[in-house]
Amino acid sequence: MKFQVNRDVLSDAVSFAVKLLPQRTTLPILSGVLVRAENGAVTLSSFDYEVSAQTTIAADVTEEGTILVSGRLLADIASRLPAAPVEFVTTESKIAVTCGSARFTLSSMPVEEYPSLPDVDGPSGMLPGEDFSDAVGQVAVAASRDDVTPVITGVQLEIVENRLSLVATDRYRVAVREIDWESTAVDVGVTALVPSRTLSEIGKIFAHSSAVTVTIVTGGDRELIAFSADKKTVTSLLIKGNFPPVKRLFPETVDNYAVMNTAELVEATRRVALVLERDAALRYSFSDDGLTLEAIGSENAQASETIDAHVTGGETTVSLKPQFLIDGLAAVHSEFVRLSFTKTDNPNKPGPVLITSQSSKDQPGSDNYRYLLQPNLLLR
Repeated sequence: MKFQVNRDVLSDAVSFAVKLLPQRTTLPILSGVLVRAENGAVTLSSFDYEVSAQTTIAADVTEEGTILVSGRLLADIASRLPAAPVEFVTTESKIAVTCGSARFTLSSMPVEEYPSLPDVDGPSGMLPGEDFSDAVGQVAVAASRDDVTPVITGVQLEIVENRLSLVATDRYRVAVREIDWESTAVDVGVTALVPSRTLSEIGKIFAHSSAVTVTIVTGGDRELIAFSADKKTVTSLLIKGNFPPVKRLFPETVDNYAVMNTAELVEATRRVALVLERDAALRYSFSDDGLTLEAIGSENAQASETIDAHVTGGETTVSLKPQFLIDGLAAVHSEFVRLSFTKTDNPNKPGPVLITSQSSKDQPGSDNYRYLLQPNLLLR
């Protein structure tokens, strides 16, 4: 095999191919990147049986062929090569990489032992790359990090007519974001449960793509989802299991709520939380005088602060974990935020707190992102 390729194009392609590979693997061969040169192009692929990545770049191919080489080593080399064309030449089990006056000799891995990448053939749809990336960032933060319950470590993708809904929960909070979806063949009601860590990386990869094609492959032994744009494709196995019906926790209407400046609430929460012991909650008291935050730490450390808040529907006091609240506030992407207070059958226990965007003090924002905190669970 022999080909020449642009240094920057190669570096970007190799970086993409290894991005989702695990740092350590029980099978060394899965740490490799498959490089195939044919028909005036080079295709780079990686696969660890759970996640795959593949991209194709233009190249001057003199001799066609396929090699398997250590992915992270090739990525490190490609990122540090001088500004000159890069040439690959293989001889027996060795790979010569030349760029300007720099020359590397790498050992190849057995191509015949590398697994075949999964086929991506199924119903698909399209969505804007920026909206997709933004939605993933807003929702994935609420997914569980506890592998004991794998089903809630994922983000549930639900297709309803021309909308794609992303849902995540860790039992203490629920995040939902809806974005426009242009269906080409996906049936209404299709769902896919994607590992949140993988989806977060995929969201970053396609953040600047004009359109991302999503293909859902179900019904076989290996159900998976694929994301494609700009000659790049990533696949991920889906998590098996039934995602909890958390959407029903969201109230249809709320009469009691408070509107505040988002940045002021975040900064006040961070200040007052400084005296809290680990995993303790802050007390938020809403009244006509505004919002008062209170923290009772050790005997020698307490804190409180009052900020402006426009309260509708009466006084309310709730206790919330500060980091969980800040995660929701960071995701609303608006100057003002609305905290809505739901009711329960027990008047002494507040219901979940709903966080949504607010365009101004008097004007609600878009309802395509909702973040629900459940204080009753937090205080157990």
